[in-house]
Amino acid sequence: MAQDSAIPTGSEIDRDVCKLVHHLAHTLDVQVRRVAEQLGLTPSQVIALRELSEPITARELATRMSCEASNATFILDRLEEQGLIQRRPHPTDRRAKQIVLTPAGQRRRGEALHHLGTRSPLTPLTPAQQENLRDLLRTLLPGGAA
Repeated sequence: MAQDSAIPTGSEIDRDVCKLVHHLAHTLDVQVRRVAEQLGLTPSQVIALRELSEPITARELATRMSCEASNATFILDRLEEQGLIQRRPHPTDRRAKQIVLTPAGQRRRGEALHHLGTRSPLTPLTPAQQENLRDLLRTLLPGGAA
């Protein structure tokens, strides 16, 4: 029996999904770079500010940013030099420091989030569609990566 060529095969769907996810990732990267340029920051600093929604350790930030802890430390050093973060003793772990936004860091984070939300590649989707997309991607990633 001949296969209907109008029905995509699993490998064709895989290829299409990979291309689309790659293109979306590139589009999101371009957006972060644009915002970084507008704010006079590096793209990594913008991502770090986005992830600093609460006091966390450098190791936790590295995990959220999908980078090495040493890279996160370098980024945090630059943010600290700019007066955007402070390192404080961790309340329960004497060996760790918590990263906390300063008032200037909170303002800069707000600016970054505002700019990231403006003309985001996800804005054509409704909030419900954005949540569905997030949930579908989590389902596909090991451990439901956040």
